[in-house]
Amino acid sequence: MNINICKDYTDTPGGRYISQGEFSGEDFRNKLLMPKYIEAVKNGEKLKIDLDGGYGYGSSFLEEAFGGLIRELKDNYKQALEIIELKSDDEPSLIDDITQYIKEEIKKKK
Repeated sequence: MNINICKDYTDTPGGRYISQGEFSGEDFRNKLLMPKYIEAVKNGEKLKIDLDGGYGYGSSFLEEAFGGLIRELKDNYKQALEIIELKSDDEPSLIDDITQYIKEEIKKKK
C-alpha cells in the first residue's frame, strides 16, 4: 500500500490544524494516513509513504500527521514503525524527524 503525499494529497503541505488552512497535517492524517494505516494493519501490509516532490514540510504538519496518528489510535500503534516505510530522497532528514515523532508518542502511551 502506498501514499505519495505530493500526488495523492498536495505538493504544498500546510500547518498543523485544519483551522489554520488548507492541507494541514490534521487533514492529511484524517483523510489519508489514518485510513491507509488501518487498512495496512488489517491486511498485514507495509504502508510506503513517499515524501518527495513537495515544497517543504513544516515540523507542525509532520508532527500532527504522524505523531497525531499514534495519539489517535486506540490500538495497533506499537507496530507503527514496522508498518510505515518512509521514502525521502529530497530531504532524508525528514525520515528521522517523523520516526522521532512516532517514537515519542508511542513512549507516552506506555
